[in-house]
Amino acid sequence: MRKLHALLIVLALAVAARANAAVISIADARSQPPGTIVTVEGSVTVPSGDFASSTFDQGFAIEDATGGIYVSTIDNLNLNFHRRVRVTGAVGDNGVGLLILTPASSAGVTKLPGASAIDPLPFATGDIGEATEGLLVEVTGTITQPIINDLPYGYQVFIDDGSGEMQIFICASTGINPFMIPFMKKGARITVVGSSGQFLEHYEALPRHRGDIHRAHP
Repeated sequence: MRKLHALLIVLALAVAARANAAVISIADARSQPPGTIVTVEGSVTVPSGDFASSTFDQGFAIEDATGGIYVSTIDNLNLNFHRRVRVTGAVGDNGVGLLILTPASSAGVTKLPGASAIDPLPFATGDIGEATEGLLVEVTGTITQPIINDLPYGYQVFIDDGSGEMQIFICASTGINPFMIPFMKKGARITVVGSSGQFLEHYEALPRHRGDIHRAHP
């Protein structure tokens, strides 16, 4: 009985500590040294598991007024667009250049009341880079080369608006097949909304669903 009582006290203290953890901005979290444990709050911009074919996890992305970040989780927490959450985890690199936040377990993610939509920020293709990583962005450009089939991971599409070529990576797990979109061909001008990320030397935008890809207006 004493052991059980002690265990309950420890668990209560752990829950209280997590609830009272100092919340910092996502921009501040992104500036911390690798391995630093931080607590942030934000709205979901990429639903749980959308990028699984590329990230090999069931994570999601969040954004606040200062920045955005990808949260890597093993379990699918069924978080959808706009859901507000608090996340406690370690800042680190995913091994291919993307800064991520990794909770120790699913208990490190808490659903908060309410929802808040995040609008994409417009950028030139040549401006997608380290400074935009984690943000929901909107880019418009001309497809510069044939679409590359990179299954089972996804598809590579390169666009340029004259400021510099960038990659649009379409994860297979989103269900988007660019070969089934009639206007997705070399020379076409498109507008894409996506999460700004990085894979090795490529900075990219990753659309989340078919509605994130449009034929650009002349």
